Amino acid sequence: MLFFTSLVLIFTSCNKNVSQGEIEYFDDDNMPIIDGKRIFIIGSYHHPKTPNPFKTLSQNSYNYVRVNADSLELNEAQKNNLNTWIYTNAVDEKDTIAGKKSLIDLVRKYKDHPALLYWEIEDEPAWKWNSAAARVSPERMKKAYDIIKKEDPKRAIVTNHAPVNLVSTLKEYNTSSDLVLVDVYPIIPHGIVPSYALFDNGLQGDLLNTYPSQVGEYIDKMKTVVNNSRPVFAVLQGFSWEMLKPEKERDSSMVLYPTYEQSRFMAFNAIVHGASGIVYWGTNYTPQPSKFMEDLNAVTGELGGMQEILASKTTLNTIKIEYHEMGHSVDSGIEFITKNVNGKTYLITVNSDKNPVKVTFSGLSGFNKALDSFDDKDLKITDGKFTVGYKQFGVHIYELQ
Repeated sequence: MLFFTSLVLIFTSCNKNVSQGEIEYFDDDNMPIIDGKRIFIIGSYHHPKTPNPFKTLSQNSYNYVRVNADSLELNEAQKNNLNTWIYTNAVDEKDTIAGKKSLIDLVRKYKDHPALLYWEIEDEPAWKWNSAAARVSPERMKKAYDIIKKEDPKRAIVTNHAPVNLVSTLKEYNTSSDLVLVDVYPIIPHGIVPSYALFDNGLQGDLLNTYPSQVGEYIDKMKTVVNNSRPVFAVLQGFSWEMLKPEKERDSSMVLYPTYEQSRFMAFNAIVHGASGIVYWGTNYTPQPSKFMEDLNAVTGELGGMQEILASKTTLNTIKIEYHEMGHSVDSGIEFITKNVNGKTYLITVNSDKNPVKVTFSGLSGFNKALDSFDDKDLKITDGKFTVGYKQFGVHIYELQ
């Protein structure tokens, strides 16, 4: 245990089985392990529309990207220090012999490439639009999982889930998943004409919370799905919903992208709730260059600059919060975690309310200053306390000195 006067920081440990044989996929707190090192994942489903997309990703702090089953793409990713994953598909129930052979051939061809980190069998297997039936059954997923694992036991298999479906339904896919992701895209204009993947009310998610802070709630849901026994990544919004429609069907007044502040909030909201990776989907539907892509790159750049902090173990703490009257209720309010890296303590905080809040943090004896390098502010800590205000869905990250 590390003691900072009255602030106690204790490294958490879940004592879970985190390996297959002697291969460690992730640490005991569900942080991915790559080449023996804890790594916070910053990924993209799509490649930037630039002359050298893999270089562009690397320059913007990405360390993980989906590639086609293509040696040239794998080689380019490796040159730019990017880990990759390949989509395989499950074996077709009507053609199991040929399907099994095709899957085996695919795995054997690429399993030894050093840039390949994970396999993915099917995307959102439990979800089918406007139907309660699974698109791909747990049994089909398990058959493909067993085939891949027999051929390549060194690599983990990831499954991305839609945010909906029952927890009990999603749990059935744990037998075919070493890591899980959940895609949450809550920035949707009011009045949008529903289309694929949107409910009749124009929303993708189905929780009572329709705000950006639903991201953290879906991370919590997925942690329940996997019994907090493996990593959960957040798949976040890299697109405008209206831009997913055919060009002739688009309503220009409905084209809405996350703002920089919203993208930053959703990333850190996921992190505070325990996500060990952030992956973006949909950027290939987004004009490039564009203000939105600049904003998104700013967010991934900040995440990359915090790689060592984000990959470190979250610590327990004795910090308490007191809210000041602002004329409205507090729902989720301030959510936070602490990290300790190289003797420095970091307090990562988000305001998960739609209203601004003002709070006093206490339990910080032994510290005299909270440095918010993003806002270039030093807040004085007196008698273990400091007071600060937050905008709606605001983020503050403090180095406690």
